[in-house]
Amino acid sequence: MDIKQSFGIRVKELRLHNGYSQEAFSHECGLDRTYIVSLEHGKRNVSIQNIKKITDVFKLTLMDFFDSELFNEN
Repeated sequence: MDIKQSFGIRVKELRLHNGYSQEAFSHECGLDRTYIVSLEHGKRNVSIQNIKKITDVFKLTLMDFFDSELFNEN
């Protein structure tokens, strides 16, 4: 699995855990819903600015976001 796929899985995992639909989550992040869909499917390279927007919605530090088994194999 590549880093884009791992990132997308982590976003989806946290989004669902926090009870957000893709539309509600995209609104909270200030990002387009289609962008969130493509992130979750591992189709996009994400900028550091957008990573920060995403982690802010989850109230996580970057360190906490990436503290997942998903990133240990990359």
